[in-house]
Amino acid sequence: MTLRGLITPILTPFNNDLSIAMDLYVSHAKRMFAEGCVGIAPFGTTGEALSVGIDERIAAVRGLIDGGIDPARVIPGTGLSNVADTARLSRACMDMGCAGVMTLPPFYFKTVTEDALYRYFEQLIGAIGPDVRIYLYHIPPIAIVGIPPALAARLHTDFPAQVVGIKDSSGDWANTRDLLTIEGMAVYPGSELPLLDALAHGAPGCVSATANINAKAIAGVITLYDQGDTAAAATLHEEVRRFRLMVQDYGPIPAQKSLLALATRDKRWANVRPPLTAMSDEAGRELAAVLKREFDFAVSVSGG
Repeated sequence: MTLRGLITPILTPFNNDLSIAMDLYVSHAKRMFAEGCVGIAPFGTTGEALSVGIDERIAAVRGLIDGGIDPARVIPGTGLSNVADTARLSRACMDMGCAGVMTLPPFYFKTVTEDALYRYFEQLIGAIGPDVRIYLYHIPPIAIVGIPPALAARLHTDFPAQVVGIKDSSGDWANTRDLLTIEGMAVYPGSELPLLDALAHGAPGCVSATANINAKAIAGVITLYDQGDTAAAATLHEEVRRFRLMVQDYGPIPAQKSLLALATRDKRWANVRPPLTAMSDEAGRELAAVLKREFDFAVSVSGG
């Protein structure tokens, strides 16, 4: 089943000793659903995934499910730099009933061919098992190694039940548009910036990092579009676009965590794992003031 709507790559909260703060994690996931998200993607880039170990990720996903999160609405990030680790993590997530896994290409070796990447995913599918549902994760600004449309189409054609979708975080609308021509593949742009164009071309929604603090508005764009109120959707979309561009200029992970720390009055939210650096209290208050002035915005903590 393809999730239609907004998927949040949720932030990972850490205690002061930098262990995962499961109480905050579960409450934040519940808040995302209460504010209109249809799914969550733990341990994507926004979740500081590559700073979190395999066993930690497995335990955290289990903790979300034990805390009341429906695994059929969870697509954890499992992409590591080798088949064995990616397969182990992916298999554990599938065994917990997750809707699928979001998987980076092998990102350490940079000058590899499309055929080599195809062989990697072919081997990965064999190692995980035929019941896997993979959402490819294309984020060349960070991973450098990408998944071009031709490769995505080839993988989906040859493994239609296993390679079911892709998150395109290239920031290149032409690339997203090309992916959207692949019949039967769920294509989620990796931000809300091209959301209306993507919906018009058949996208089921988007995966947005800023949904961690602005989910209601982004989900509202999709709802208005689906209701046929394109004028209202366009007006709201312009607001969420401006909001996104403003937040990302501050460094989206520390910035959003700082805003959540202010909103919840729980300073643990400001914690990040090295090599990231937490936003200062002063900078966080400055950003909150800017968002209040420009958008009359305050982070909602309802439903948590």
